Amino acid sequence: MVRNWKRLRRSATATSRFRAAGIASAVSAFLRSPLAEKPYVRSGSKTILNPEAHPPTWYSVAMIAAMPNLQRERAGFTERLGQYLGLAMSRKAFVWQVGKRVVKPELLLLGEPLGADPKGNARDIPLALHFIELLARINALHTNPVATRVLARLMSECNEEGVWRPKTLKAAPRAIHKITYHGYPLHLESKSADSRVVDVTFRLALIARLLGWPLEYR
Repeated sequence: MVRNWKRLRRSATATSRFRAAGIASAVSAFLRSPLAEKPYVRSGSKTILNPEAHPPTWYSVAMIAAMPNLQRERAGFTERLGQYLGLAMSRKAFVWQVGKRVVKPELLLLGEPLGADPKGNARDIPLALHFIELLARINALHTNPVATRVLARLMSECNEEGVWRPKTLKAAPRAIHKITYHGYPLHLESKSADSRVVDVTFRLALIARLLGWPLEYR
């Protein structure tokens, strides 16, 4: 029984690695191709993503971020991915056609998705923290000036105890993009003022650890 379980586990691990390698290869081919600069085509009256294009998605980047061995084995690809995610995302309106269905391109990452203002204010703080964490995990935060600016702004709002406490906060930040549904919030907001800052404080501490920063508090 134990041997069968170990065999099944090894088989599942090998299958996962094979699929991950296939996804990474498809994204790598996209980043190397002219489609990375011009990923759209016209289809009737609509602008759609080129069917031959396989850009990174929130899911594929999260997968790569969770697989340090893959990052080491494909260091060149990981570096190109980080650089691509630092480019300004096109604001061109388009749709993603999957078979006969037309899907909103919310899960695609065609560059930097945050669009924060020059002071580092992000419209969707949970999304910004999720994206910054992914960049930290693939060692690509330094290639993304917008994400770096947002992180610096959030860190500047932490007090001497390391708790995120912006002066004008009246409620916990609300998630706008659905990609953060699985991890935000981890702590349900209550009437306590501290409940508004728990999630952001935790994520800032996690990002700091991923970046190798010392965590100091009083």
